[in-house]
Amino acid sequence: MVMKFLLLPWKPELVFTGTSIMGINPETQKFCSHVDFWDSIKENEYFSLEGFLDVLKQLRIYKTPDLESPKYQILKRTSDYEVRKYASFLVVETKGDKLSGSAGFNDVTGYIFGKNSTMEKIPMTTPVFTQAPDAELSTISIQIVLPSEKDLDNLPAPNKETVTVRKVEGGTVAAVRFSGRPTEDIVLEKEKSLRSALLRDGLKPKEGCLLARYNDPGRTWAFLMRNEVLIWLEEFTLD
Repeated sequence: MVMKFLLLPWKPELVFTGTSIMGINPETQKFCSHVDFWDSIKENEYFSLEGFLDVLKQLRIYKTPDLESPKYQILKRTSDYEVRKYASFLVVETKGDKLSGSAGFNDVTGYIFGKNSTMEKIPMTTPVFTQAPDAELSTISIQIVLPSEKDLDNLPAPNKETVTVRKVEGGTVAAVRFSGRPTEDIVLEKEKSLRSALLRDGLKPKEGCLLARYNDPGRTWAFLMRNEVLIWLEEFTLD
């Protein structure tokens, strides 16, 4: 279940996944009890302090720009991460230097600002991804997501040979969100902690990871920034 908390100006989303157990009165055939068990807490008693703190945690402010993002469905939310099902999306990408770096950013933004074969200007989206395919960070790519109404057949060709446009197939990922400046050390520590939590819970993370950055670092206070580390999963089934 996803719901917006409208009492706060930034309207944070509250996400709850788990199991609901409904009791039925055998005489009246009507529901007589309802108990929810959240995936994000262990203490599921009525008025659970842990549950209250979990709600407070989700009320914190993140500044997410009002721009199009890749579509996804939240399958499960634990205390450590979300499991999401992403639809396929298109990206324009080029070579980067490190997960937290900006090398290549001007080349991919140049493509959407009109430096392409038809000089077409393409609307900006969010987030900016940087991707590493393996733990050694042997190669890094920087990517901007393209609007969902686009497809590979109606996109202009890049002017630079180092810039490419490709389709990212949909799939299941685990994601952890955090604020602040996403330095390389912080990103790698978040990736390590996320991977450890996934292995602990019996999931099968693939090699590599992505960093998603949603904000302009020159115009956003660090404590408002929305950043995410994502790891693709081999497979996922709901319990």
